[in-house]
Amino acid sequence: MLDLITAFLDHLRYGKNFSPETVRAYAADLRHFTEKLWLGASTPEVGTIDQVVIRRYLALLKSGGFEKSTIARKMACLRSFFKFAQRRGLISSNPAKMVRTPKLERRLPDYLEEREVEALLALPDLGSPAGRRDRAILEVLYSTGIRIGEICGLSLKDIDMIGGTLRIHGKGSKERLAPVGRLAVQSLRDYLASRQAPLGAEASGPVFLNKSGRRLGVRGIRRIVEKYAREAGIKKAISPHTFRHTFATHLLDRGADLRSVQELLGHENISTTQIYTHVTAQRMRETYDRAHPRA
Repeated sequence: MLDLITAFLDHLRYGKNFSPETVRAYAADLRHFTEKLWLGASTPEVGTIDQVVIRRYLALLKSGGFEKSTIARKMACLRSFFKFAQRRGLISSNPAKMVRTPKLERRLPDYLEEREVEALLALPDLGSPAGRRDRAILEVLYSTGIRIGEICGLSLKDIDMIGGTLRIHGKGSKERLAPVGRLAVQSLRDYLASRQAPLGAEASGPVFLNKSGRRLGVRGIRRIVEKYAREAGIKKAISPHTFRHTFATHLLDRGADLRSVQELLGHENISTTQIYTHVTAQRMRETYDRAHPRA
């Protein structure tokens, strides 16, 4: 069982190209499953785990006061794990597949108003290499709706300055071309022209560097976004993913069709993108209530 978990995590890391953060989350969920279910006893063969065992674990989660979203995530992890075991011929069916998880309340994603985006983008000090880097990061996040793992994984060879596109390496080893706005392209030019690293050394080298000259990681990107959100006086919780929500919301607000936004975000299923239609409908209602004399 433990060897199978290791193989599964390697499959996510190298076969599916999941981000290190996602792999760590899966590892933590599987560790919790084994620790809580067997309480330190020797783990059984994967084939002995059936729906009864999964339901018992689900009951333990519910009684343990876990949030519905956490329970749903842990159960999704188990479904993926046992699907992996099934594909390897170790079990005939997925015991977690038929166990229903609590229905989640669909929350509208947080996003930034256009004035808040402008305030954030105006803050980096363009007189310093770090400021030019930070400005380029913020511009690319807003211009492309890129995921945090995707922007961390950008290499120099992925940038087409002339065509104004980025080659994005997304979830499950999927690639997509994303258009980049002229202001984001200019910010990238300014940053790359002045950064403390030889540009022609390696086309596969990282775009965004930390102080040590190595690839900037997830935590570094988060800290940059949070820093400027504080400086801009934005009270709501802001993360790099907020820019992704903002990107989609602003496109739909200005008339973009849902299918195009789906492609730009790299969503496999359009139902994932449809959450933003609720956001724009809510904004429409708020505008109506605020502006109509008899609302």
